[in-house]
Amino acid sequence: MRVLAVDPGLTRCGIGVVDAVRTGRRAAMVGVGVVRTPATDPVESRLLAISEGLETWLDAHRPDVVAVERVFAQANVRSVMGTAQAAGLVLVAAARRGLPVAMHTPSEVKAAVTGDGRAEKEQVTTMVTRILGLDSPPRPADAADALALALCHLWRGGATSRLEAAAHSALVTGRRNAYAEAEAQARRSRTKLVVRSQASSADSRR
Repeated sequence: MRVLAVDPGLTRCGIGVVDAVRTGRRAAMVGVGVVRTPATDPVESRLLAISEGLETWLDAHRPDVVAVERVFAQANVRSVMGTAQAAGLVLVAAARRGLPVAMHTPSEVKAAVTGDGRAEKEQVTTMVTRILGLDSPPRPADAADALALALCHLWRGGATSRLEAAAHSALVTGRRNAYAEAEAQARRSRTKLVVRSQASSADSRR
């Protein structure tokens, strides 16, 4: 499974693409980057630039699922509005291609890669670098956060996505047993995912 994950933002929109690997390392980075927009530009121009950037990444990497960080309340209303606008662009771009979308909170992402839902950004970057076997930490932090989000979805959301895809298949094709088959597969996958997540947490403590 290939996950394209987006850490939404109006000034910097982090994008990371990760593949699940059956043998060897648990996951492999395919690509990572940041779509930037100048704060001095009109909002509509900035949103257009982000949209075009997302389209380019989606066309280039053809993911199976798109993950986006769930927008949460902040004291800075202007900041959260920009984040929400960028997240909306991700949802539209995915829907245009018929791709399933998953949303994970920042605490879920931190817990998935570090074992601590309150981990600092530098801890997340360190673990992402270690898990993916990267030569150097991805910069800026928005890029590392996008990769962390992709890993979170691989370990915590993969089974759910398969169920949703099976439900869609059953609706379109009329295969009554599609959902049941996927549910059984998902149960087996959940067990493997839990073991993998626990192993990563154990590695981080060494």
